[in-house]
Amino acid sequence: MKKDVENLGFADDLVKVKNGYGRNFLIPQGMAVLATPSSKKMLAETLKQRAFKEKKVVDEAKAQAEKLSGLEIKISAKTGEADRLFGSVTNGDLMEVLEKEGISIDKKYIAIAGGVVKRAGQYDATIRFHRDVIATFTFDVVAEAN
Repeated sequence: MKKDVENLGFADDLVKVKNGYGRNFLIPQGMAVLATPSSKKMLAETLKQRAFKEKKVVDEAKAQAEKLSGLEIKISAKTGEADRLFGSVTNGDLMEVLEKEGISIDKKYIAIAGGVVKRAGQYDATIRFHRDVIATFTFDVVAEAN
């Protein structure tokens, strides 16, 4: 793999896919290359060189995840009858709240359990800081005071 592909694998992973998917989509889009012996050898060398740099990145990701563990996140939203939200709370809203708390992460790495939030209450979310560092946290959606 040259790039991360959702539900398939991360960059520099060896994955097995059906011939048509690889030949007609992944390779033309520049997301993957064919796993020939020479490309496997180049990948092994690249991974060996990157291992030292990777340790620093993983340590930074773990530090970000540690910041998250102590946070109590509350998102206020306008509600109607039976605590239903006008609109919804998405991973983009969570990203904005986390940035205010000093945790910068792209919204595509935030996954809310069950998708988008349509009611006030307590919800779980998962953040992937790094392929090896995944943190789960709980946040509250509360009704906005009128």
